[in-house]
Amino acid sequence: MAGMINGSKRHSFGHAKRRPPMADINVTPMVDVMLVLLVIFMVTAPLLTVGVQVDLPKTQAKAIPGSDEPLAVSIDRDGKVYVQDTQMELDAVVPRLQAISDNNPEVRIFVRGDANVDYGSVMQVMGILNAAGFSRVALITTQQHGQTPTKPKKK
Repeated sequence: MAGMINGSKRHSFGHAKRRPPMADINVTPMVDVMLVLLVIFMVTAPLLTVGVQVDLPKTQAKAIPGSDEPLAVSIDRDGKVYVQDTQMELDAVVPRLQAISDNNPEVRIFVRGDANVDYGSVMQVMGILNAAGFSRVALITTQQHGQTPTKPKKK
């Protein structure tokens, strides 16, 4: 052919040959992007639930099963109180929790007290939550590994 040079598909007038329109959509790039976004959300979602850095005390108690959305009240080493990741005064905690839970006293509340905060501060928060009618309040700790539990000595 006069217009074809080395297998090119040019017509003799120099115009490129038009391809017919594609009837199918290539979904492979979209699936790749969706998988990457899914992995990003899976990695970052646990980090977004509670943003307050608290050094939790260690215990050998087993985890409590539950699929509730966690509602956390944290007390950091300085004694500051946080609802989720918002710092607030102690007297503002109950109205905030009632607003978040739609006045549901059966909502599960996790109290995360720093290991270095005094026992009285944690119990003060738990007392306020109990007085407000929240009956499902739990303390959060981390699992202690490598030590066996010791029984207290009888006197």
